Amino acid sequence: MDGNSIGRVLKGVLALQIGIGAFLAVADLSSGGIRLPRFGPGAPELTEPVRPGDQRRTYDPSRVSPDLNPVRNPGEMPERLTLTQESGATWRLEGGISPGDAERIQDRIAEVQPRPERLILQSPGGSVQDALRLGRFLRQEGIGTEMLSGEYCYSACPYLFAAGATRSLEEGAQLGVHQHYFGKSTILPAFVAVEDIQRGQGEVMTYLDEMGIDPLVMQHALTTPPDEIYVLVSEEIERYGFETGAE
Repeated sequence: MDGNSIGRVLKGVLALQIGIGAFLAVADLSSGGIRLPRFGPGAPELTEPVRPGDQRRTYDPSRVSPDLNPVRNPGEMPERLTLTQESGATWRLEGGISPGDAERIQDRIAEVQPRPERLILQSPGGSVQDALRLGRFLRQEGIGTEMLSGEYCYSACPYLFAAGATRSLEEGAQLGVHQHYFGKSTILPAFVAVEDIQRGQGEVMTYLDEMGIDPLVMQHALTTPPDEIYVLVSEEIERYGFETGAE
């Protein structure tokens, strides 16, 4: 990634953080608690078709069931990441990403046979830190990532997808991003909350750059509140470097 692109990302992040900081300061003084800001009107339901320029949808990770016509029914979504064999060295990794899942799944991958060479992903997201740790492990092991038509990878899940040594998405698969909460508590002084957000955003941008993904994708995440999801269209998936093609 060149210096001009990095500069544009940093300027955009700085501008947004100034706005978030002001909001948090007001919220902290007026209510004793904090919430990340909303931008614009509420989004349509997740079941509504996504088109370029109309990509934000309401989002509740506990009730993600978009009607995307998956090529196969993988069954009920596990509450925590679960690794199951699909065929040969292709395994499925799906479920919510909970604290501690990075180490648990690393241990699981190390013990199964045959060794996973490709992971089919589906997840509503969850712990960003665990997604980053597990993602670095996947890249270190040279494991590819894949998404099937009609399945989804939202919130922190795209960071797992980005880690693939090779990455492919079938038409109709969905990658979605939004704001994350990086602190340990929702009741924090405003300056502490902003510090946590800045640190977390910096970690994510560094990670994306390591994985060969253009950190400019964060412009969509940073302007989409946690109760909404921004679904990337195919042109954006290509532009930001998410897809490398199958092995």
